[in-house]
Amino acid sequence: MPHEDIIAATRLWLEQAVIGLDLCPFARKVYLENRVRLVVSDARHLDGFLEDLDSELDRLAATSASEIDTTLLIHPTLFADFIDFNDVLLLADEAISEHGLDGVIQAANFHPDFQFDGCEPDDMVNFVNRAPFATLHLLRDASVEAAIADYPGVDAIAERNSATLYKLGHAGWAALGLPLK
Repeated sequence: MPHEDIIAATRLWLEQAVIGLDLCPFARKVYLENRVRLVVSDARHLDGFLEDLDSELDRLAATSASEIDTTLLIHPTLFADFIDFNDVLLLADEAISEHGLDGVIQAANFHPDFQFDGCEPDDMVNFVNRAPFATLHLLRDASVEAAIADYPGVDAIAERNSATLYKLGHAGWAALGLPLK
């Protein structure tokens, strides 16, 4: 799949779900200011993906937040299994530490089959972390802290997201042009 198509599908997800449904109330501003870097990895194996992660960590650490506030590192094929990709999050945390970026950058993951522990696979709450492709989200801790400090009711975000997604349902998600898997 061409990178342009992968980026376009990821942008659709960002615009329709993350921002459009307000699943992350902090995403709109940085996205509209073009400070979200979207990168597609062509790695053929885990080691190559981790090298791409190293490069993106270095880039994010060396670049002002006014230019790049957050990075989405996307791989369309390497991590078909969610459990395997979930384990990559642990490796990402190790890489952050190895780069001396603890307390500076954090990672989150998104996946087409994302599933919270204790939830059924088709439970709508899982869709809060469902993206078209396996994606590592690299965030600046300072940006997260500032966004949280300026947002009233941050503790209610998860509950609001659940209500939004349950009300939307599978048909509503699909109507946004987003894949159910």
